Amino acid sequence: MKLLFAVSSLDLTQQFGCTAAWWQLLKGLYEVGVEVIAIPYQGPAIDSLWWRAEPNPAKLQGDAFKFARDKFKKLSRDKRRAPVAEANGEPLSDRLVRRAAQALIAPVWARRLDQILKREPDVDAVIFLTLPLNHLTGVPAELQRKHGKPVFYYDGDLPASLPTQQGFATGFRMYQGANLGEYTAFIGNSSGATTALKELGAAAVHPLYWGADPDVFSPMEKRSQDIGVLFYGNGREYREDWMDHMIKAPSEALPQVRFATRGADLGNLGRAEDLPRFGFSKLREYTCRSKINLCITRSTHATLYASSTSRPFELASMRACIVANPYLGIEEWFEPGRELFIVHSQEEAVDRYRHLLAHESERLAAAGAARERLLRQHTYRHRARQLVEIVQAYL
Repeated sequence: MKLLFAVSSLDLTQQFGCTAAWWQLLKGLYEVGVEVIAIPYQGPAIDSLWWRAEPNPAKLQGDAFKFARDKFKKLSRDKRRAPVAEANGEPLSDRLVRRAAQALIAPVWARRLDQILKREPDVDAVIFLTLPLNHLTGVPAELQRKHGKPVFYYDGDLPASLPTQQGFATGFRMYQGANLGEYTAFIGNSSGATTALKELGAAAVHPLYWGADPDVFSPMEKRSQDIGVLFYGNGREYREDWMDHMIKAPSEALPQVRFATRGADLGNLGRAEDLPRFGFSKLREYTCRSKINLCITRSTHATLYASSTSRPFELASMRACIVANPYLGIEEWFEPGRELFIVHSQEEAVDRYRHLLAHESERLAAAGAARERLLRQHTYRHRARQLVEIVQAYL
Protein backbone atom coordinates (compact mmCIF):
# COMPACT_ATOMS: atom_id res chain seq x y z
CA MET A 1 0.00 0.00 0.00
CA LYS A 2 1.12 3.55 -0.78
CA LEU A 3 -0.33 6.50 1.15
CA LEU A 4 0.00 10.25 0.70
CA PHE A 5 -0.26 12.21 3.95
CA ALA A 6 -0.92 15.92 4.21
CA VAL A 7 0.28 16.48 7.77
CA SER A 8 -0.10 19.51 10.04
CA SER A 9 3.68 19.65 10.57
CA LEU A 10 6.79 17.48 10.46
CA ASP A 11 8.86 19.95 12.48
CA LEU A 12 9.19 18.94 16.13
CA THR A 13 10.48 22.41 17.03
CA GLN A 14 7.11 24.00 16.20
CA GLN A 15 5.46 22.63 19.37
CA PHE A 16 2.33 21.37 17.61
CA GLY A 17 0.73 18.85 19.95
CA CYS A 18 0.29 16.02 17.44
CA THR A 19 3.63 16.17 15.61
CA ALA A 20 5.45 13.58 17.74
CA ALA A 21 2.48 11.24 17.35
CA TRP A 22 2.52 11.69 13.56
CA TRP A 23 6.19 10.72 13.52
CA GLN A 24 5.39 7.54 15.42
CA LEU A 25 2.37 6.70 13.25
CA LEU A 26 4.24 7.22 9.97
CA LYS A 27 7.15 5.16 11.32
CA GLY A 28 4.69 2.41 12.30
CA LEU A 29 3.21 2.40 8.79
CA TYR A 30 6.69 2.00 7.31
CA GLU A 31 7.35 -0.90 9.67
CA VAL A 32 4.22 -2.77 8.52
CA GLY A 33 5.15 -2.33 4.85
CA VAL A 34 3.37 0.87 3.76
CA GLU A 35 5.16 3.33 1.46
CA VAL A 36 4.64 6.77 2.97
CA ILE A 37 4.79 10.20 1.36
CA ALA A 38 4.36 13.16 3.70
CA ILE A 39 3.78 16.82 2.84
CA PRO A 40 3.62 19.39 5.68
CA TYR A 41 1.03 22.15 5.99
CA GLN A 42 3.18 24.16 8.37
CA GLY A 43 6.95 24.44 8.28
CA PRO A 44 9.60 22.70 6.20
CA ALA A 45 9.55 19.27 4.60
CA ILE A 46 11.62 16.93 6.76
CA ASP A 47 12.73 13.57 5.39
CA SER A 48 13.31 10.58 7.64
CA LEU A 49 14.22 6.92 7.45
CA TRP A 50 10.50 6.08 7.36
CA TRP A 51 8.90 8.45 4.88
CA ARG A 52 9.67 10.60 1.86
CA ALA A 53 8.80 14.25 2.32
CA GLU A 54 7.37 16.57 -0.34
CA PRO A 55 7.94 20.35 -0.10
CA ASN A 56 5.30 22.46 1.59
CA PRO A 57 3.56 24.14 -1.38
CA ALA A 58 2.41 27.15 0.64
CA LYS A 59 5.19 27.61 3.16
CA LEU A 60 5.22 31.41 2.93
CA GLN A 61 1.46 31.61 3.37
CA GLY A 62 1.63 29.07 6.19
CA ASP A 63 4.36 31.02 7.96
CA ALA A 64 2.23 34.15 7.68
CA PHE A 65 -0.74 32.30 9.14
CA LYS A 66 1.37 30.98 12.01
CA PHE A 67 2.65 34.48 12.74
CA ALA A 68 -0.91 35.80 12.87
CA ARG A 69 -2.05 32.86 15.02
CA ASP A 70 0.80 33.35 17.48
CA LYS A 71 -0.07 37.02 17.78
CA PHE A 72 -3.67 36.05 18.49
CA LYS A 73 -2.48 33.57 21.14
CA LYS A 74 -0.58 36.33 22.90
CA LEU A 75 -3.59 38.63 22.85
CA SER A 76 -5.95 35.88 24.01
CA ARG A 77 -3.92 35.41 27.19
CA ASP A 78 -5.15 38.83 28.27
CA LYS A 79 -8.55 37.93 29.70
CA ARG A 80 -9.72 41.49 29.26
CA ARG A 81 -9.58 41.03 25.50
CA ALA A 82 -12.28 39.00 23.77
CA PRO A 83 -12.53 38.30 20.03
CA VAL A 84 -15.41 40.06 18.33
CA ALA A 85 -18.07 37.44 17.60
CA GLU A 86 -20.60 37.42 14.80
CA ALA A 87 -24.20 36.33 15.20
CA ASN A 88 -23.33 32.64 14.79
CA GLY A 89 -20.77 32.83 17.60
CA GLU A 90 -17.72 32.55 15.33
CA PRO A 91 -15.09 35.20 16.12
CA LEU A 92 -14.72 37.67 13.28
CA SER A 93 -10.95 37.10 13.32
CA ASP A 94 -11.48 33.36 12.72
CA ARG A 95 -13.80 34.04 9.81
CA LEU A 96 -11.35 36.44 8.19
CA VAL A 97 -8.47 33.95 8.56
CA ARG A 98 -10.61 31.16 7.15
CA ARG A 99 -11.64 33.17 4.10
CA ALA A 100 -8.07 34.23 3.45
CA ALA A 101 -6.85 30.62 3.70
CA GLN A 102 -9.54 29.35 1.35
CA ALA A 103 -8.65 32.04 -1.19
CA LEU A 104 -4.85 31.93 -0.94
CA ILE A 105 -3.79 28.54 0.43
CA ALA A 106 -6.41 26.01 -0.73
CA PRO A 107 -5.81 26.53 -4.50
CA VAL A 108 -2.05 26.07 -4.03
CA TRP A 109 -2.60 22.85 -2.10
CA ALA A 110 -5.11 21.54 -4.64
CA ARG A 111 -2.61 22.04 -7.46
CA ARG A 112 0.26 20.44 -5.57
CA LEU A 113 -1.66 17.34 -4.49
CA ASP A 114 -3.01 17.00 -8.02
CA GLN A 115 0.56 17.08 -9.38
CA ILE A 116 1.75 14.41 -6.95
CA LEU A 117 -1.16 12.07 -7.76
CA LYS A 118 -0.56 12.51 -11.50
CA ARG A 119 3.13 11.75 -11.03
CA GLU A 120 2.46 8.79 -8.71
CA PRO A 121 -0.83 7.16 -9.78
CA ASP A 122 -0.12 4.12 -7.58
CA VAL A 123 -0.96 6.11 -4.43
CA ASP A 124 -3.90 4.28 -2.86
CA ALA A 125 -5.35 7.06 -0.70
CA VAL A 126 -4.79 10.56 0.66
CA ILE A 127 -5.04 11.23 4.40
CA PHE A 128 -5.16 14.68 6.00
CA LEU A 129 -3.63 14.64 9.51
CA THR A 130 -5.27 17.40 11.58
CA LEU A 131 -4.77 20.18 9.07
CA PRO A 132 -7.05 23.20 9.57
CA LEU A 133 -10.18 21.55 8.20
CA ASN A 134 -11.92 24.72 7.06
CA HIS A 135 -8.84 26.11 5.29
CA LEU A 136 -8.95 23.49 2.53
CA THR A 137 -12.67 23.29 1.83
CA GLY A 138 -13.21 21.90 -1.67
CA VAL A 139 -9.79 20.27 -2.04
CA PRO A 140 -10.85 16.70 -1.03
CA ALA A 141 -13.82 16.76 -3.40
CA GLU A 142 -11.63 17.94 -6.28
CA LEU A 143 -9.03 15.22 -5.65
CA GLN A 144 -11.68 12.50 -5.61
CA ARG A 145 -13.28 13.86 -8.77
CA LYS A 146 -9.98 13.99 -10.68
CA HIS A 147 -8.28 10.86 -9.38
CA GLY A 148 -10.92 8.60 -7.86
CA LYS A 149 -8.84 8.16 -4.70
CA PRO A 150 -10.42 8.00 -1.25
CA VAL A 151 -9.54 11.01 0.90
CA PHE A 152 -9.66 10.67 4.69
CA TYR A 153 -9.43 13.20 7.49
CA TYR A 154 -7.85 12.23 10.83
CA ASP A 155 -8.76 14.58 13.69
CA GLY A 156 -6.34 13.98 16.53
CA ASP A 157 -7.70 16.80 18.71
CA LEU A 158 -11.12 15.36 19.47
CA PRO A 159 -13.24 16.29 21.32
CA ALA A 160 -11.71 19.71 22.06
CA SER A 161 -11.77 20.56 18.35
CA LEU A 162 -15.55 20.15 18.03
CA PRO A 163 -17.67 23.31 17.70
CA THR A 164 -19.77 22.12 20.66
CA GLN A 165 -16.67 22.41 22.84
CA GLN A 166 -15.01 25.65 23.88
CA GLY A 167 -11.73 24.66 22.29
CA PHE A 168 -8.46 25.86 23.75
CA ALA A 169 -8.13 29.55 24.52
CA THR A 170 -4.99 29.74 22.41
CA GLY A 171 -6.30 27.74 19.49
CA PHE A 172 -8.66 28.29 16.56
CA ARG A 173 -11.94 26.77 15.43
CA MET A 174 -11.63 24.53 12.38
CA TYR A 175 -15.13 23.13 11.83
CA GLN A 176 -16.92 26.41 11.00
CA GLY A 177 -17.30 26.63 7.24
CA ALA A 178 -15.97 23.11 6.66
CA ASN A 179 -17.67 20.42 4.56
CA LEU A 180 -17.17 17.07 6.29
CA GLY A 181 -19.20 15.28 3.63
CA GLU A 182 -16.54 15.80 0.97
CA TYR A 183 -14.23 13.32 2.74
CA THR A 184 -14.57 9.59 2.16
CA ALA A 185 -14.53 9.05 5.93
CA PHE A 186 -13.34 10.61 9.15
CA ILE A 187 -10.89 9.00 11.55
CA GLY A 188 -10.63 10.26 15.11
CA ASN A 189 -8.90 9.67 18.42
CA SER A 190 -12.26 9.56 20.24
CA SER A 191 -14.96 6.91 20.13
CA GLY A 192 -17.39 9.17 21.96
CA ALA A 193 -17.13 11.88 19.28
CA THR A 194 -18.47 9.63 16.52
CA THR A 195 -22.07 10.84 16.80
CA ALA A 196 -21.04 14.50 16.80
CA LEU A 197 -18.96 14.07 13.64
CA LYS A 198 -21.82 12.35 11.84
CA GLU A 199 -24.19 15.13 12.89
CA LEU A 200 -21.72 17.60 11.37
CA GLY A 201 -21.93 15.74 8.07
CA ALA A 202 -19.23 13.04 8.10
CA ALA A 203 -20.22 10.14 5.84
CA ALA A 204 -18.51 7.59 8.11
CA VAL A 205 -16.37 7.73 11.24
CA HIS A 206 -13.70 5.30 12.48
CA PRO A 207 -12.02 5.58 15.90
CA LEU A 208 -8.25 5.18 15.83
CA TYR A 209 -6.74 5.76 19.26
CA TRP A 210 -3.37 7.17 20.14
CA GLY A 211 -0.60 4.77 21.13
CA ALA A 212 3.15 4.79 21.72
CA ASP A 213 6.26 3.52 20.00
CA PRO A 214 7.94 1.25 22.57
CA ASP A 215 11.34 1.79 20.94
CA VAL A 216 11.03 5.53 21.53
CA PHE A 217 9.21 5.46 24.88
CA SER A 218 11.32 2.72 26.42
CA PRO A 219 12.25 2.16 30.06
CA MET A 220 15.68 3.24 31.24
CA GLU A 221 17.21 0.25 32.96
CA LYS A 222 18.92 0.53 36.35
CA ARG A 223 17.75 4.11 36.85
CA SER A 224 17.52 5.16 40.50
CA GLN A 225 14.17 6.70 41.38
CA ASP A 226 14.78 9.87 43.38
CA ILE A 227 11.44 11.53 42.54
CA GLY A 228 8.36 10.43 44.43
CA VAL A 229 5.54 11.81 42.26
CA LEU A 230 5.91 13.41 38.80
CA PHE A 231 3.55 15.18 36.42
CA TYR A 232 4.57 16.31 32.96
CA GLY A 233 2.34 18.24 30.61
CA ASN A 234 1.66 21.80 29.53
CA GLY A 235 -1.07 24.07 30.85
CA ARG A 236 -3.78 23.96 33.51
CA GLU A 237 -6.62 24.51 31.05
CA TYR A 238 -9.52 22.07 31.66
CA ARG A 239 -7.67 20.24 34.47
CA GLU A 240 -7.21 22.92 37.12
CA ASP A 241 -9.14 21.09 39.85
CA TRP A 242 -7.41 17.75 39.38
CA MET A 243 -3.98 19.35 39.31
CA ASP A 244 -4.76 20.90 42.69
CA HIS A 245 -6.26 17.65 44.02
CA MET A 246 -3.43 15.43 42.75
CA ILE A 247 -0.37 17.70 43.04
CA LYS A 248 -0.79 20.87 45.08
CA ALA A 249 -2.67 19.56 48.13
CA PRO A 250 -0.89 16.15 48.30
CA SER A 251 2.52 17.83 48.07
CA GLU A 252 1.64 19.81 51.16
CA ALA A 253 0.10 16.81 52.95
CA LEU A 254 3.17 14.62 52.26
CA PRO A 255 6.16 16.91 53.00
CA GLN A 256 8.54 13.95 53.08
CA VAL A 257 7.77 13.09 49.42
CA ARG A 258 9.50 14.82 46.51
CA PHE A 259 6.85 16.10 44.06
CA ALA A 260 8.00 17.41 40.68
CA THR A 261 6.52 18.77 37.47
CA ARG A 262 7.84 19.30 33.99
CA GLY A 263 5.83 21.65 31.78
CA ALA A 264 4.72 25.19 31.07
CA ASP A 265 1.92 27.36 32.47
CA LEU A 266 1.12 24.98 35.34
CA GLY A 267 0.47 27.64 37.99
CA ASN A 268 0.96 27.32 41.72
CA LEU A 269 1.34 23.66 42.64
CA GLY A 270 2.38 23.85 46.26
CA ARG A 271 5.66 22.17 47.09
CA ALA A 272 6.06 20.61 43.63
CA GLU A 273 9.49 21.29 42.14
CA ASP A 274 9.58 22.66 38.58
CA LEU A 275 12.15 20.57 36.73
CA PRO A 276 14.26 22.09 33.93
CA ARG A 277 12.64 21.75 30.51
CA PHE A 278 15.21 20.14 28.24
CA GLY A 279 14.68 17.90 25.21
CA PHE A 280 12.83 14.63 24.85
CA SER A 281 15.63 12.46 26.27
CA LYS A 282 15.47 14.37 29.56
CA LEU A 283 11.71 13.93 29.67
CA ARG A 284 12.17 10.16 29.42
CA GLU A 285 14.76 10.34 32.17
CA TYR A 286 12.41 12.26 34.47
CA THR A 287 9.67 9.70 33.96
CA CYS A 288 11.93 6.77 34.71
CA ARG A 289 13.38 8.52 37.79
CA SER A 290 9.88 8.78 39.29
CA LYS A 291 8.22 6.19 41.49
CA ILE A 292 4.74 7.45 40.57
CA ASN A 293 3.79 9.20 37.32
CA LEU A 294 0.56 11.16 37.10
CA CYS A 295 -1.82 11.09 34.15
CA ILE A 296 -4.05 14.14 34.63
CA THR A 297 -6.36 14.27 31.63
CA ARG A 298 -8.19 17.44 30.63
CA SER A 299 -11.94 17.35 31.27
CA THR A 300 -12.65 17.74 27.55
CA HIS A 301 -11.21 14.27 27.00
CA ALA A 302 -11.88 12.70 30.39
CA THR A 303 -15.65 13.21 30.23
CA LEU A 304 -16.37 11.97 26.70
CA TYR A 305 -16.14 8.18 26.39
CA ALA A 306 -12.83 6.78 25.10
CA SER A 307 -11.32 10.08 23.98
CA SER A 308 -7.71 9.01 23.85
CA THR A 309 -4.65 11.09 24.67
CA SER A 310 -1.02 10.13 24.22
CA ARG A 311 -0.02 10.32 27.87
CA PRO A 312 -1.29 6.99 29.30
CA PHE A 313 0.25 5.08 26.40
CA GLU A 314 3.58 6.87 26.69
CA LEU A 315 3.76 6.28 30.45
CA ALA A 316 2.80 2.63 30.08
CA SER A 317 5.44 2.19 27.38
CA MET A 318 8.11 3.53 29.75
CA ARG A 319 6.97 1.06 32.43
CA ALA A 320 5.73 3.82 34.74
CA CYS A 321 3.46 3.31 37.73
CA ILE A 322 0.48 5.42 36.65
CA VAL A 323 -2.03 7.23 38.86
CA ALA A 324 -4.82 8.99 36.95
CA ASN A 325 -7.85 11.16 37.54
CA PRO A 326 -11.26 9.71 36.54
CA TYR A 327 -11.16 9.12 32.78
CA LEU A 328 -14.32 7.85 31.09
CA GLY A 329 -13.50 4.83 28.93
CA ILE A 330 -9.93 4.31 30.09
CA GLU A 331 -10.78 0.65 30.60
CA GLU A 332 -10.80 0.35 26.79
CA TRP A 333 -7.00 0.52 27.00
CA PHE A 334 -5.88 -0.33 30.55
CA GLU A 335 -7.37 -2.16 33.51
CA PRO A 336 -7.82 0.10 36.56
CA GLY A 337 -6.45 -1.44 39.73
CA ARG A 338 -4.03 -3.71 37.89
CA GLU A 339 -2.33 -1.71 35.12
CA LEU A 340 -2.95 1.76 36.53
CA PHE A 341 -4.74 3.40 39.45
CA ILE A 342 -7.63 5.90 39.47
CA VAL A 343 -8.21 8.38 42.31
CA HIS A 344 -11.50 10.20 42.82
CA SER A 345 -10.56 12.86 45.37
CA GLN A 346 -7.71 14.71 47.00
CA GLU A 347 -7.89 12.42 50.03
CA GLU A 348 -7.82 9.31 47.87
CA ALA A 349 -4.80 10.66 46.00
CA VAL A 350 -2.88 11.17 49.25
CA ASP A 351 -3.77 7.68 50.46
CA ARG A 352 -2.86 6.07 47.12
CA TYR A 353 0.52 7.82 46.95
CA ARG A 354 1.33 6.90 50.52
CA HIS A 355 0.41 3.24 49.90
CA LEU A 356 2.28 2.90 46.60
CA LEU A 357 5.42 4.61 47.89
CA ALA A 358 5.46 2.13 50.78
CA HIS A 359 4.90 -0.93 48.55
CA GLU A 360 7.51 -1.09 45.81
CA SER A 361 6.44 -4.54 44.61
CA GLU A 362 2.91 -3.27 43.91
CA ARG A 363 4.25 -0.28 41.98
CA LEU A 364 6.53 -2.44 39.88
CA ALA A 365 3.81 -5.01 39.18
CA ALA A 366 1.38 -2.37 37.90
CA ALA A 367 4.09 -0.71 35.81
CA GLY A 368 5.12 -4.02 34.27
CA ALA A 369 1.51 -5.00 33.53
CA ALA A 370 0.89 -1.63 31.83
CA ARG A 371 3.89 -2.04 29.53
CA GLU A 372 2.89 -5.61 28.66
CA ARG A 373 -0.60 -4.38 27.73
CA LEU A 374 0.93 -1.64 25.61
CA LEU A 375 3.12 -4.14 23.78
CA ARG A 376 0.15 -6.45 23.13
CA GLN A 377 -2.36 -3.89 21.90
CA HIS A 378 -1.32 -0.25 21.78
CA THR A 379 1.91 0.26 19.83
CA TYR A 380 1.96 2.37 16.69
CA ARG A 381 2.42 -0.79 14.67
CA HIS A 382 -0.99 -1.84 15.97
CA ARG A 383 -2.40 1.57 15.02
CA ALA A 384 -0.76 1.39 11.59
CA ARG A 385 -2.36 -1.98 10.87
CA GLN A 386 -5.73 -0.63 12.00
CA LEU A 387 -5.36 2.37 9.71
CA VAL A 388 -4.48 0.11 6.78
CA GLU A 389 -7.63 -1.93 7.46
CA ILE A 390 -9.75 1.23 7.44
CA VAL A 391 -8.30 2.38 4.13
CA GLN A 392 -8.56 -1.05 2.51
CA ALA A 393 -12.30 -1.14 3.19
CA TYR A 394 -12.73 1.80 0.77
CA LEU A 395 -10.44 0.66 -2.05
